[in-house]
Formats: sequence, structure tokens, C-alpha cells
Amino acid sequence: MKTYTATPADIKKEWLVIDAEGVVLGRLASYVAKVLRGKHKPSFTPNMDTGDNVIIVNAGKVKLTGRKRGKKVYYHHTGYAGGIKERTAEFILDGAYPERVMSKAVERMLPKDSPLARRQMAHLFIYNEAEHPHTAQQPKTVDFAAMNVKNAR
Repeated sequence: MKTYTATPADIKKEWLVIDAEGVVLGRLASYVAKVLRGKHKPSFTPNMDTGDNVIIVNAGKVKLTGRKRGKKVYYHHTGYAGGIKERTAEFILDGAYPERVMSKAVERMLPKDSPLARRQMAHLFIYNEAEHPHTAQQPKTVDFAAMNVKNAR
């Protein structure tokens, strides 16, 4: 018996929409990373983009457990000497682009620095509001908060 390897003709992508309101950030990010990679499908092939398209709405209303909202720090560098900058999760979530916290959490759970990971991240659509412009794709709603008691706060 040979090992199954998916080809581009075998790949069927679905659209999923997930409401992030009141959901724990890390739990949702690990689920989304699994779906983006396609590990939930029996046809998973590590070197192919077999994952689904994921739409996350209400990303700014995500919850962080413990004291992470005020203590978790995100760093970036300006490119200049001594140009390291830091922001807390609370500063980002209360700012203009709170969906970046969700984006970074999912991005860091995918394989690092690979063209495949960049292609898989392109299938993630994050919105701060409850509306999204992808209704034409007829996405399936996933009630992530109801999957496990620990998923929602």
C-alpha cells in the first residue's frame, strides 16, 4: 500500500466563519492554525496547501486568560540602532487594529519562514466587526465556544 499524497486536483477548500467574541485567544488560534494547514482532513499532505479558508469576526472582543492582557508584550524593530519597540496586548486590543493580536497568534503557530505558511496565512480573513464581505462564498458557521467549556470566558 502506498502513502497517499494529495495533488492540486484533489484539494477541496471550504469556507468557515468563526465568531471570536468571548473566546480564549490561544485556543482559537491553535484551532485556526490546524484548519489553515488542513490537519483536520484525512487528505492532509505536509507540502501541499490542503487547508480551508477561515473568516474570523469580532476579533477585537477576544479574551486573554490570567493577566496576559496587561502583561503580554509584542516586540517589533524599526530597523534603526536601538529601535526595539514594545506594546502590550491591551494597548493593541484597545487601539485601531485589534485584529493584529489574532493574526500574530495564528501566524506564530504555522511553520516558520516558508512560502507555504505565507500562502496559508493568505487564506485567513480577520475582521473587527460582526460583518464580513465573504457571504458569496457561503461559509459554514463554526461555534467554537460550544466545542469545549474552556474555549469561552
